[in-house]
Amino acid sequence: MKKIIRRDFIKTTSTAAFAATATGLLASCAKTTDKNAPAVISNKTYDWKMVTAWPPHFPLLGTYADAMADWIGKMSNGRMNIHVYGGGELVPPLETFDAVSQGVSEMGHGGAYYWSGKVPAAQFFSSVPFGMNTQQFNSWLYEGGGLQLYEEVYEPFNIIPVPAGNTGAQMGGWFNKQINSIDDLHGLKMRIAGIGGKVIKQVGGTPILAPAGELYTDLDRGVIDALEWVGPYHDYLLGFNKIAKYYYYPGWQEPTAGIELLVNKDAFNQLPKDLQIIIKTAGAAASIQMLSDFEAKNAEYYTKLKDEEKIDFRKFPDDVLAALKKATGEVLSDLVSSDKLSKKVYDSYNTFEKSITQWDNVVGQNNMG
Repeated sequence: MKKIIRRDFIKTTSTAAFAATATGLLASCAKTTDKNAPAVISNKTYDWKMVTAWPPHFPLLGTYADAMADWIGKMSNGRMNIHVYGGGELVPPLETFDAVSQGVSEMGHGGAYYWSGKVPAAQFFSSVPFGMNTQQFNSWLYEGGGLQLYEEVYEPFNIIPVPAGNTGAQMGGWFNKQINSIDDLHGLKMRIAGIGGKVIKQVGGTPILAPAGELYTDLDRGVIDALEWVGPYHDYLLGFNKIAKYYYYPGWQEPTAGIELLVNKDAFNQLPKDLQIIIKTAGAAASIQMLSDFEAKNAEYYTKLKDEEKIDFRKFPDDVLAALKKATGEVLSDLVSSDKLSKKVYDSYNTFEKSITQWDNVVGQNNMG
């Protein structure tokens, strides 16, 4: 990990280019901008903190947090300065949400399913097992009412969520034994987050939530038996291929994985309107660029793991996937019956998914021969 963290993954990019790319997304973002914010542009400067759920400058996830801070500073002509703290530097990684809610930090960067114990409905804004892919998920957020629901879910916690990245579809995870039937998941201690973790529990496993910086050690020492993180790029850098035998796909648990920028609402409402829009511009730009970066690097490192490292890639058996999908339905049913806000969000998600899937079935690649 030390070797990874020392590397400089931060790219110098054109602020103007990112702002232009994000224009379409900002049309939707603007719909949810708080109308009570001061409208007059002033020369007042704002010095903010951003805490993250990742180790300092962690590849792609952490470095796009760094990049957003840089873009915001440049687009605001120095009127807004944001100091980014990696997980553990100011608060523990999984306390990012609370830190922003309580005003310890004006901003946070993480994944919504990390706070599911406190905010059950938040999980839908990261990923739903066997659910929508990234393109469909973004369509729901920006044009299907998802973003408005996202804001409603976080409202009681004094937080405004800003979509700020996506890993794309993930891998199914690293295992030290073959998964030939659903029984092989019984008793398995697996690092897995969100609704996917509840599904593992439903089929007899034990889900464990741990941040990135602990995963290698946990797997190496047997604290966990298996783990899922993201995909070939990160997993190679973190060295999982050195301590696990089998790399399974597909990532049933995360067909997409949204990343969020958390903003303390009180602090946000004190900003001039232009700085509010700049923050959302940076989030939209990160959504596009982070996904592109992950897709390119995962493709490159998939080849590296397969051809150079000779990793044993395994597809989950069809009956295992069928059992996991059935368990997912049971978990979702329990969740929406026990939490009214989760039901409201899932009803929107599910309705949009049915509609967009019909369309995708017409124009999808499967119809192209």
